[in-house]
Amino acid sequence: MTVGLAPAEGRMAMAWSRAGRATGGLFLCALLLALATLLGDVTPAAAQALPGIPQNLSAPQDPNKKMLVTADELVYDYEKNTVGASGNVQLYYDGASLEARRVTYDRNRNLVTAEGNVRLKQKDGTIVNAENLQLSDDFKEGFISSLRIDTTEKTHFAATRADRVEGNITVLQNGVYTACEPCKEHPERPVLWQVKAARIIHNQNEQMIYYKDATLEFFGLPIAYFPYFSSPDPTVKRKTGFLAPIFANSSQLGFGFGVPFFWNIAPDRDLTLSPVYYTQQGLLMQGEWRQRLMNGSYDIRAAGIIQNDKEEFAGLPGYRDNRGVVQSKGEFVLSEQWKWGWDGTLASDRTFINDYSLGNYVDGLGLLTTVPTEVISQIYLTGQGDRSFFDLRGLYFLGLSVTDNQEQIPIVGTFNYNYIFGNPLWGGEAGVKVNFNAVSRNEADFVGTSAANSFPSGGIGIAPGACAITNPNPTQCLLRGAPGEYQRLSAELYWKKSITDQAGQIWTPFASARVDVAHSNISALPTNYTGGFTLPGQNPLQAGQEDLIRAMPVIGLDYRYPFISVQSWGTQTIEPRAQLVIRPNETGIGRLPNEDAQSLVFDDTTLFEVDKYSGYDRVEGGGRLNVGITYTAALNNAGLVTAVIGQSYHLFGLNSFSEGDMANTGLESGLETNVSDYVARFSYSPTNNLEFVSRFRFDEQNFSLQRFELEGRAAYDRISVAAVYGLYSPQPLLGYYEEREGIYTTASYRLTNEWSVAGGLRYNIAQSGFDMTTVGVTYADDCFTMALSYVSNYSLNGPYQTEPNSTVLLTIGLRTLGQTALSTSLGSSGTTGTSN
Repeated sequence: MTVGLAPAEGRMAMAWSRAGRATGGLFLCALLLALATLLGDVTPAAAQALPGIPQNLSAPQDPNKKMLVTADELVYDYEKNTVGASGNVQLYYDGASLEARRVTYDRNRNLVTAEGNVRLKQKDGTIVNAENLQLSDDFKEGFISSLRIDTTEKTHFAATRADRVEGNITVLQNGVYTACEPCKEHPERPVLWQVKAARIIHNQNEQMIYYKDATLEFFGLPIAYFPYFSSPDPTVKRKTGFLAPIFANSSQLGFGFGVPFFWNIAPDRDLTLSPVYYTQQGLLMQGEWRQRLMNGSYDIRAAGIIQNDKEEFAGLPGYRDNRGVVQSKGEFVLSEQWKWGWDGTLASDRTFINDYSLGNYVDGLGLLTTVPTEVISQIYLTGQGDRSFFDLRGLYFLGLSVTDNQEQIPIVGTFNYNYIFGNPLWGGEAGVKVNFNAVSRNEADFVGTSAANSFPSGGIGIAPGACAITNPNPTQCLLRGAPGEYQRLSAELYWKKSITDQAGQIWTPFASARVDVAHSNISALPTNYTGGFTLPGQNPLQAGQEDLIRAMPVIGLDYRYPFISVQSWGTQTIEPRAQLVIRPNETGIGRLPNEDAQSLVFDDTTLFEVDKYSGYDRVEGGGRLNVGITYTAALNNAGLVTAVIGQSYHLFGLNSFSEGDMANTGLESGLETNVSDYVARFSYSPTNNLEFVSRFRFDEQNFSLQRFELEGRAAYDRISVAAVYGLYSPQPLLGYYEEREGIYTTASYRLTNEWSVAGGLRYNIAQSGFDMTTVGVTYADDCFTMALSYVSNYSLNGPYQTEPNSTVLLTIGLRTLGQTALSTSLGSSGTTGTSN
């Protein structure tokens, strides 16, 4: 360790008495060694200490590292046995520095003293400002006056005095702590929040900071007083202790209060206990165990309560003494391509999760979202290769609405495998698709049609369809789910090739061959049920066992011929398109359940689909010709215009869409006649941040509007807006006897870099009322977050309602100290509003 001298003009002078000349160098080395310890590397144990407070550092210093000392004068006092540097002292060692007017090492008392505008910058970037600093040479005892610490984690401490005692405890007298940065334009103004305490005590061994006689201030104004509270060291990522409290209010539960406890068992596992006491229902115990293993992680969550007043849930699933839920989730990596996992829920009753707000419906900003309607339990195995995909999973659906009948909800097993051959076949792409589906349901799932629904005058609430399950009437009921068991295995081999000729025409021949093997064992159906609105001569779904093997070979040709015109105002493209599909008739229609192909929407997105069904349980048959024309105009500095119009023609064989199944899928879809309805789309995007899209379906005979959707999206600077309007004609064969019309809008606006507002409205035009409203206000900066949200919608948690449920959630977070939430349920007693 050497002393670096300043240039010859005498920036540094050394002076000592003649008697001390012989040993002065030894004392200087002692001073430098003490300062090197002060500025040197911290040990792992000290790394978790309060930043900026010198700790007991026993690790030896590297003798090869050099210290640079500059000062006006280096003085050795033989009589007092001290050596020091004075006058603009600056010391640099291994990336750290110390500045002061005077630095002295007292060998008799083993004290290092720095005086006058002391500024200590440690190697990690932490800066300590003080008026005076005095520490023993082993740094177990000492004090710092007029202290300010600025850490690299952007946390700040200040105190009139800091005392170091017992080698591991630092006490800040009249201390202040904040994680907020001062205002750059007006640093004299109070920070957003800070904690003032008579004493701030840091225990290095416990890695905890204790605040006594503390006051929480916002913008310099006190808003809360705490005789005592504690928090982990800001550098600690995980620490055992109490978390921020939880507050809640609900008409069915009463006022709720809880203080979660976090137990940091080991670096790879922890446990969180979150008891919440409700004034009406008693103590709700909650716990969550988390563990990370070498190749994945899992967690287990549980909650339970013995209700004091179950009468609040009279007539509802929650009318019981003991209620609870156990949930678990995990995922593990088997290799770069393979992983498996699970997500499971087991509840005492279907509304417990929503009654006590245990579902995950708070987004990343802390805003409340809509109440979940179901929980999916599953176990899965997935694989992803360069040209293949594998997915195997079993699913169990837990309905959370009061009208859900778990006996009508199926248990599902599914398997999907896709593979694209690596070598081209006849110059084109070839591959294979495999799907397996197994469904088990205890009771038939009949759904009442809209004609059966009745609402009070002026009401837009939710009521179960008036379908007599014990004696279903086909004019009021549709069979959405068949009772019993059903399995189907489907495999498809496909090939396609795109050819562009010299004239620019694009020819895409394609072929496929699909085989389905299915078995069903349908439980007894009501004797008067005939399978819904079926056409004369059609065989409805029958009870008993049924086996089916069907094959569907397909050949076809897709033709496109784009015409491009370049003008002074832009470029336009007109592309006629025709698609010819040749195949035999669909067989076995209605003999087996239709579980995965009930969603059928005929519009521009499905016009050129070879098979327009959404799943495998139905397969489109018969010859078909799909035709359309696309127009695109790229306008110079004016955006992009696109338009599509088309129609589908049934050429020969049996039209699958004219043959209904248990859910009448295909009927009144616009495809059930030999000449389909017209479908069209028009869109305009003036800029990348603004787009309007409209979709239409017109009756092929009288051009009456059957389906209309208008969507707009805009994003400019700090604002984004989206709106969707829908108008749908009645479809009596599908259970919709009345016209449906509504609009849904969402918008968000960033007022400043910190403040933003967001909201959404859904208005049911057909029933003249709002059925969902969301409003949220958020604030987020480097040290403070706040989210205030309001959600009002109709829920089936409680009895039939003509008024919506409304929930308000306030979430406040102080960086490094924690986050707390307060929620309340307003209006109807159908839902509650606790937030964890």
